[in-house]
Amino acid sequence: MYDFRQRRVPNWLVLAGAALALAALAVGSNPFDIDWRSSLIGAAAGFGFLLIFYVARLMGAGDVKFAAALGLWVGHAALFPIWVIGSILAAAHGLLWLFTQRWPLYPRLENLLFGQPMRTDGTPSVRRIKFIPYAAYLSLATIVWMFWGRQNF
Repeated sequence: MYDFRQRRVPNWLVLAGAALALAALAVGSNPFDIDWRSSLIGAAAGFGFLLIFYVARLMGAGDVKFAAALGLWVGHAALFPIWVIGSILAAAHGLLWLFTQRWPLYPRLENLLFGQPMRTDGTPSVRRIKFIPYAAYLSLATIVWMFWGRQNF
């Protein structure tokens, strides 16, 4: 929700998630029954793959760090289906943004989905932000994967 509302992923939240994942691995209680190797490969894959998009200025650093922490939790095998589902959700967000730019029918929905950036003096800016909260969509994709995808992948 933080990424969805603020369009940023705070470091403390990512570090807390990564620390909990490492603690769960250390005591052998990872809920996804993965080992250290899969977890570390997942963290490296999540970070490394999305780092390409960050360098190209297509993604924020918080999304990259979140993907690394997510990889610690779910391991490398689960990242691909989670990325696919998250990318479909993010693409739908982008298409909805394009639709609302052309036909602004639901301004309240538009404010909810795309926010209204603030100026430095605290007043709303006229220009809307275009950032897609990818970490939020990765979270939703992980929930989908947890309840449906684990049995099918």
